[in-house]
Amino acid sequence: MTSHLTHVPAPDGIAASPQYSHVVWGTGRFVAISGQCAFDASGAVVGEGDAVAQARQVFANLGRCLAAAGAGFRDVVKLTYFVTDVAHLPAVREARDAHFAGAPLPASSAVQVSALVRPELLVEIEAFALVPERSPAAGADGTARPALRSVGGAESAQ
Repeated sequence: MTSHLTHVPAPDGIAASPQYSHVVWGTGRFVAISGQCAFDASGAVVGEGDAVAQARQVFANLGRCLAAAGAGFRDVVKLTYFVTDVAHLPAVREARDAHFAGAPLPASSAVQVSALVRPELLVEIEAFALVPERSPAAGADGTARPALRSVGGAESAQ
């Protein structure tokens, strides 16, 4: 199967980086994943003060969110890292590399912030993905798919 994404690590006149692709484009269904922090399923912070543990939890959470959209890390076109200290970036890259094993790296941005939503958090990551289009009437396994709906969170007012 041909990839639905094209990665350009270094456009003409731009220095290549081993850490990301400068440009990614493709076709498919757009998926936006809100910034994920190092919370477990009960909402408790994982790895307080430990950037490695937090980065691993954040990527695990991103994986769960992508799966909920029928996507995976190979579908990610853009990551944005928010860290309270750029010294946490090696931990983020280590966790990222474990999930992108062999896949082209997406475009990315890293921003050092003065704080995240809770003081014990060190890392937050958001993701954008493009998922290959499938027949609107069939899922990946060929069975009928339910109508689109909101999953979790507040229901919209009618």
